[in-house]
Amino acid sequence: MSDVLSYIRNSPQETQRLVGLKYEQLEQLIKQAIALHAEKQQEVEAQKVRIINKGGGRKVKLSTESQILLTLIYLRHLTTFQLLGIQFGVSESTANDTFNYWLPLLQVLLPSSLLEQVKKTPATMKLFKKF
Repeated sequence: MSDVLSYIRNSPQETQRLVGLKYEQLEQLIKQAIALHAEKQQEVEAQKVRIINKGGGRKVKLSTESQILLTLIYLRHLTTFQLLGIQFGVSESTANDTFNYWLPLLQVLLPSSLLEQVKKTPATMKLFKKF
């Protein structure tokens, strides 16, 4: 578990400041996002031709909850992926890949106000035009 996730669990009153959602909303969003992620993984598995047995390959460094939290913290604070990587104990490219995987999934679930905060900056407008 990441330090940020354990901090939020120990101090739920700070959740609003960190990710822009109340603790209960964050828990609900995580549950819904995990369900959406499971659906997407089932679709991918159905179309995949396996060369390596299931369970083979590199293990994921971050839990699903930490990946979602990383994405939400980026949306809230617009920090660099290098700093996010340091916070969550992963590389800069892993932080970037994690964000780019979860953003389309969370766009379905996130309140529009959180996305509007990000869309207002010119640098992120280019990012959203890709989607």
